[in-house]
Amino acid sequence: MSVMTRLRVGVVFGGRSGEHEVSLASAASVIAALERRGHEVVPIGIGRDGRWVVGGDPLRALAAQARVALPSDDTTGSVKKSLADRAEAAESRTHPGALARVEPAGGLPAELSQALDVAVIMLHGPYGEDGTIQGLFELADLPYVGAGVLASAVSMDKVTMKALFRAHGLPLVEYMVVMRGEWRAEPGRVARRVADAIGFPCFVKPSNLGSSVGISKVRTAAALPAALEEAARHDRKLVVEQAVRGREIEVGVLGNDAPEASLPGEILYDAEWYDYTTKYTEGQARVVVPAPISPALTARFQELAVAAFRAVDCAGMARVDFFLDGDRPVLNEINTIPGFTSTSAYATLWEASGLAYGDLVERLVALALERKRDLSPG
Repeated sequence: MSVMTRLRVGVVFGGRSGEHEVSLASAASVIAALERRGHEVVPIGIGRDGRWVVGGDPLRALAAQARVALPSDDTTGSVKKSLADRAEAAESRTHPGALARVEPAGGLPAELSQALDVAVIMLHGPYGEDGTIQGLFELADLPYVGAGVLASAVSMDKVTMKALFRAHGLPLVEYMVVMRGEWRAEPGRVARRVADAIGFPCFVKPSNLGSSVGISKVRTAAALPAALEEAARHDRKLVVEQAVRGREIEVGVLGNDAPEASLPGEILYDAEWYDYTTKYTEGQARVVVPAPISPALTARFQELAVAAFRAVDCAGMARVDFFLDGDRPVLNEINTIPGFTSTSAYATLWEASGLAYGDLVERLVALALERKRDLSPG
């Protein structure tokens, strides 16, 4: 893929959600890829308190606060080098890892109003993947990578997402919705409903969260109250799903009005289920691409992934997650801002499909600019 015109790209990361650390890792890889392609990158952090973190080296500062190590690129070392170069430049202006300034939550800091060509949102979970910052960028008339306000909001809320998928006739796991107030007011009645409608084992999830945060696998009725309470700590809407004893298949989707699907990949791990620790602890899980399935199933997963993408009116990118129950694909969810390091599942799916990480980032920036043109009047 040819290199596009040099752009001034804002990369936004951090955020208030429980996926703050995941966001920092994604942003580190994206920043390095953009800088390798000759773009000017403006790093824009959001602290856990929602305040903008700008100037100096926000990525390094937030990583230090979170006590996390940023990823290095094992094949080129370019992520590590890019961050080291950025840190050295920042230290000439301020103390190591310090912030030039921290601005209040809400509104736009100067870095977002000073002629950015496009923004890359690397915020996972609430206040980043749910349409909130997308709406802010719409008000600022700033092109951004990924889904718009509607698709972001719908896809973040599992209850609404599943209702929309069901309306489109897509295959889903049996589920029911429990409101936090309902659970705390009438726990006995809710427990009986779950036992009758879903049974055990089942999964209990907060409606609005990602990366398996707040999710519990419930094997018996006795374990249900603790699982519902844990999910209720994170959200007022809870989802209870039937447990599927199936293989986990993921498909990447890329595009706007003419989306394309990657080769399907299978997630393999030794843990009982794909929880947060398994997802983000090195060596706990791996993606096998292409998934060892028949050509007919490959085509069916790709067809369903594109159908899910279109059902929520997505744009740019998404990772669509499935279960393979025997020989039947079952749609689990769509992720509009998937983990995005060079070794994350989404990047791995496209690498195996013939699109290298740097080209993938460039393609997403081009799609953001294309979408902005399509949405412009006239």
